[in-house]
Amino acid sequence: MLDVKDITISYQKRPVVQSLNFHLDQGQVLGLVGESGSGKSTIIKAILGILGRSGQVDKGQILYQGTNLTTLSERDYRKIYGKEIAMVFQDAKASLNPIRTIGSQFIEYLKSHEKISDQEARSQGIQALKMVELKDPEEIMDQYPSSLSGGMAQRVGIALALALKPKLILADEPTSALDVTNQAQIVFELERLKKKEKLTMILVTHNLAVASYLSDQLLVLEKGKVVDYGPCQEVLKNPKSSYTKGLIQNIPSLGEG
Repeated sequence: MLDVKDITISYQKRPVVQSLNFHLDQGQVLGLVGESGSGKSTIIKAILGILGRSGQVDKGQILYQGTNLTTLSERDYRKIYGKEIAMVFQDAKASLNPIRTIGSQFIEYLKSHEKISDQEARSQGIQALKMVELKDPEEIMDQYPSSLSGGMAQRVGIALALALKPKLILADEPTSALDVTNQAQIVFELERLKKKEKLTMILVTHNLAVASYLSDQLLVLEKGKVVDYGPCQEVLKNPKSSYTKGLIQNIPSLGEG
């Protein structure tokens, strides 16, 4: 589904990700692990085409179902965003419009991609909320983000990402803004959705416990370079780099942050 081939990404001509390669099959979860500044979120932005004016892919290819994403225009990206590739943000509550109801945001998002009525969009939104097992989805559609707990808001963010049934989910630190209880709940919810909906996902996280629980493949970054990559359990059992060994030695229990 996704092939990243020898890409180097720079900001203001300074390389921040170098010679990156990985492959992701449909139904797999790839965990991108590393400390802050290692280049994890930069990779997500490159896939989405949102590096900004100061960022660029200097070389290599990002092939999504055979299409090189690095050659797409902004207009072409808009065609695939949502339906093909969708994003789960680090802090869904902050990414939601605080002065609009959840329902109105679902309706706007869905109608921007499909020719449907408000009623049809609202119905699809309710189904998406049910998908992430939120109670009283009809009531949630009429609420504002401020009335939601952090865990509920994160589930709403996941529901928005899944609403159009995209083929690839990019999850950027989806648990780091939550308390430990909600962190565990969201991880277990993603695991449930992975099995039920056969999610294909790139999971960006600094938490190796979260990555090891959810991921089929694990890629460890240190200062923009890959230091370990392969099947998750193989990397955990036989890490090649001292950096990965250090992460494993300090791995927290799920929900510790």
